[in-house]
Amino acid sequence: MKRSASGLMAASAFLLATAFGHAAEPFNLAIPLPLTGGQAKFGEMMKRSYEMAAEEINAKGGVKGRKIVLSFEDSQAKPDSARAIVEKLIDVKKQPLIVGEYTSACAKAVAAVANERKTPYLIVASADDSITQQNYKYVFRQNVPNAYYAQGLVSFLREKVQPKTMAILYESSDFGTSGAADMEKWAGKLGCKVLVKEKYEKGAVDFKPILSKVKQAAPDVLFMVSYVMDASLLMKQIKELRLDAKLYAGGAAGFALPEFVDNAKDAAEYVMTATLWTPQVKYKGAKEYADKYKAKYGDFPSYHGASAYSALHVVHDALSRAKSMKSEDITEALKKTKLQTAYGPVAFEDKDGYQNQCFSETFVLQVQAGEHETVWPYAYANKKFIYPFPRWRDRK
Repeated sequence: MKRSASGLMAASAFLLATAFGHAAEPFNLAIPLPLTGGQAKFGEMMKRSYEMAAEEINAKGGVKGRKIVLSFEDSQAKPDSARAIVEKLIDVKKQPLIVGEYTSACAKAVAAVANERKTPYLIVASADDSITQQNYKYVFRQNVPNAYYAQGLVSFLREKVQPKTMAILYESSDFGTSGAADMEKWAGKLGCKVLVKEKYEKGAVDFKPILSKVKQAAPDVLFMVSYVMDASLLMKQIKELRLDAKLYAGGAAGFALPEFVDNAKDAAEYVMTATLWTPQVKYKGAKEYADKYKAKYGDFPSYHGASAYSALHVVHDALSRAKSMKSEDITEALKKTKLQTAYGPVAFEDKDGYQNQCFSETFVLQVQAGEHETVWPYAYANKKFIYPFPRWRDRK
């Protein structure tokens, strides 16, 4: 009888494990990011934000009862590495969707592989316009493309600055090149003449030759598209040269990071930058995410972190609605996304030559008393903007 009872219990346990075993299996999601090298700061911020989101999602039951288990693959911001990582994830690990990367060059490489393998790919922070202009069915982008990055800044220029002349400096990456080209187009629409447009190689240490050219041209506005170390060094050397302009502005990226202020010190004061999100923005969950991140890591996150955090919630939403965990069903669910996130509303559209692209409002930050403050649009501002900028000789 004891054997019979114990056998029955074992059989029952086996049947229960079989019935619910699939639900108990974790959903493994490996994410490619630059965790070493020059872009590691962005990768680390995004990694932390993904982990925060996974913790919240799992605390509420995960995806259909399955815990999301994250792992991260270091692409070092190298397109070939990113491509190899994603080929392994799709072909060997059989991962049904891809999320992540940071640089546009890496995202381009990943997008081509994912679309070829018919695997949905959610881009979180890569901005080169062309990535979502390839008629790719399986590639989705949550952040706006470069052509829309500076919408908030352009609105400020149009309504408050009305510049007659501009200089544009940019890093020779896909992001820098497309960002500079887009601002040049906006300048034309504003009736603003571009006097200088110069690119530089990543990691340059002496910007004074091109800055001297800008100083001689004396533009109303100096617009720069740079990553954080270059952005900091540019402003330090602008201060050294006493290069005066009515407004210095960044095209997001490095200028929107807390490290820009930390590195450039007082040379960062008054600088404005385009951004896709701010800790002060009035989206549901934005303040909670920003405060939680700062309490844990010591600094407020930039839009890169907010986008990563929200992207995992978008993934959770799509997986929860998908008919199955197959790539085709996940793709169909992503296409139908309509979700309010801490990063803002997320929905994917085919519009203006883009496919599966999310479009959202952008903002302007200004460094005031050593802190990034939201100054534009008025509806989102927590501080009044300071313009025109004081001349270097008039600063204390």
